[in-house]
Amino acid sequence: MKALITGSSGRIGRAIFNALAPQHSVVGLDRSPFSSSQFIGDFTDSTLLRRALEGIDTVFHTAAYHAPHVGLIPEAEFERVNVAGVHQLLEEACKAGVRNFIFTSTTALYGSAIQHGACTWVDESLVPQPKTVYHRTKLAAEQLIAHWPGSLTRSVIRMSRCFPQPADQMSVLRLHRGLDARDVADAHIAAVHAPAGTFNRFVVSGSTPFLREDVEELARDAAQVLQRRCPELVAEHALRGWPLPTVIDRVYDGSAITEALGWKPAYGFKEVLAQADRRSLEVLPYMPDFVDRTAE
Repeated sequence: MKALITGSSGRIGRAIFNALAPQHSVVGLDRSPFSSSQFIGDFTDSTLLRRALEGIDTVFHTAAYHAPHVGLIPEAEFERVNVAGVHQLLEEACKAGVRNFIFTSTTALYGSAIQHGACTWVDESLVPQPKTVYHRTKLAAEQLIAHWPGSLTRSVIRMSRCFPQPADQMSVLRLHRGLDARDVADAHIAAVHAPAGTFNRFVVSGSTPFLREDVEELARDAAQVLQRRCPELVAEHALRGWPLPTVIDRVYDGSAITEALGWKPAYGFKEVLAQADRRSLEVLPYMPDFVDRTAE
């Protein structure tokens, strides 16, 4: 395989690059210089993009404006990059003879579909209800990809949280709405093996011990469900003096990609604990007063 990764200097782009580079020919394109980026510039630059696509058979498109840009970047710029840019990339990829197109999307676009005061079970059948321009443009790009004509194999990876947060939160998130960046990369690579010419959309998150029948109790007494479904995590939190959540408002179900392509996450809550113990930069320290203001 010869692959192009857009956004190759970013978190997910680097993870995909690292996973592919030992066995495949990989080039990266990003506006920010980094060792994983051989082409420096905007992926919407037609001349640069055509050079980067020479000889490529698979495109991993991770480049985009994200949630932290909301309110800082004009909405028209979100549309230019996150929607029009995807259209342009699809056109140029097809002209270059690309066979596989894998798009990095987000579970954040479910937005208002996550019910307040309840716990929502999230899989590919749940209809997104975008809240922000970030959500709207990601969903618009997905729809472009879904309806793209021709024989291009197209896959959308709706990934859950994989950025550093306080360790006590990250460990629990791995059970219902989070995963390791390395697992995100492996899910993208698994999509290369989707049936030729098809469109595929997958929710990608960590393996959950929870069942659909748990959702009512998770919304009112998550600690009790955790004790029943994952006592090892509860014991580890007790040893460290970390609290357990009182409420869990959603569970992401990634079973569809496992059934279709055999992908399974490799780095669960135990990896978060190990990273915290060795002071990895992938995990923030326990901070009792931390308030998560991350927009989804």
